[in-house]
Amino acid sequence: MQRGGAETLCGSALPLVDSPLVAAAGGREVRQDAARNAAKILDAATRLVDRDGVEAVTMDAVAEAAGVGKGTVFRRYGSRAGLMGALLDHTELQFQRAMLTGPPPLGPGAPPRERLLAFGAARLELVLRHRSVLLARGDAPHGARGAYDLACTHVRHLLREAGVQGDLELLAEQLVSLVEPGWVHRQVGPAGRSRERTLAAWEDLVRRVLDAPAATDPTASGARS
Repeated sequence: MQRGGAETLCGSALPLVDSPLVAAAGGREVRQDAARNAAKILDAATRLVDRDGVEAVTMDAVAEAAGVGKGTVFRRYGSRAGLMGALLDHTELQFQRAMLTGPPPLGPGAPPRERLLAFGAARLELVLRHRSVLLARGDAPHGARGAYDLACTHVRHLLREAGVQGDLELLAEQLVSLVEPGWVHRQVGPAGRSRERTLAAWEDLVRRVLDAPAATDPTASGARS
């Protein structure tokens, strides 16, 4: 669903960072060729990050891979930091769309257990791919707050679908926090743990939550602090 240029889920807006009709200064609309260039630049940057890593991506390399002039990249994003920020928004939007409307098991159509496990794997992969940019952006403690809130809403919905009882709001936040940049960096960076071990531990925790005996929700009796 779109409302005012944004998709919504449970009241959370998802910014459409690459719409061909994004308003420019003074109310003018960005030309279609400029929008196409933006799409080519972000797609090229994504390919370069996947192939070479974030540190190896330069404005020159992105311009060459996108088939546009270097000046076009600078005019659009201003600096490498601006380009990397736009790339993160673009990547996050793709992830959100896959999560909400894409094919199963990440998207609708699979049982909640499978969707939760797919969410963790996909989220961890995204964070690891862009870890250095996410950390450099400094959005403590959970990266982009809107993206974090949406992920928590999604996980809470899946927990409820799976029949989990208890304080689902807090439980969802705890699960999502374990596949967010700060925590993932501590696991695979200073702690030296592998992606496989980190994901296996997260999946083990999810299974324990789903298979645990029914718990009482403390918020239901006004015990929430």
